[in-house]
Amino acid sequence: MEINYPAGFMNRFLAYVLDSIIILMATGLISFVLYGVFYDSENYYPTDILGLIYTLLLPVLWFGYTIGRRIAGNRIVRIDGRKVGIGTMILRVIVAGIAYALTLGIGLIVSAFMVGLREDKRSIHDFIAQTYVTTNPPTRS
Repeated sequence: MEINYPAGFMNRFLAYVLDSIIILMATGLISFVLYGVFYDSENYYPTDILGLIYTLLLPVLWFGYTIGRRIAGNRIVRIDGRKVGIGTMILRVIVAGIAYALTLGIGLIVSAFMVGLREDKRSIHDFIAQTYVTTNPPTRS
C-alpha cells in the first residue's frame, strides 16, 4: 500500500463545495424545467437521483475525478492501484453515508479530523472503500 500525494482537508473540502454547487445548479435547472421552480421541496426525488448518479458514476468514468475534484486538483484512487469502479464508489458514497447517518454525523466529524490529522489523509469512507484522495494526476497507460 503506497499513498502518493494525499489531498488535505482544505483541498478536499473545496472539491466538495464545488461539486455541491454544480449539483445544486444542474438539478435546480432541471427542476425549473420540470416543475417551474428552481427548487421544488415536494418533487425533489428525480433531481436527487441525478446528484447521486453524478457522485457515483463520474469518478468511475473520469479517472476518479468529478468536476469539482478536477477544479480543486484531486481525485479518488484505489489503494491497490486499480481503477475506481462502481462497487468502490457505492461503498464510498452509499455505505459510508449510511454509517455516517447511523452515528448521527459523529462519524463525519471524526472523518474530518482524520483527514486533517492523519499522515495518509484517509477518512472513514476511504477505509470502507479502500481508497484515498490524491493530488497526483493519473498516468496514461
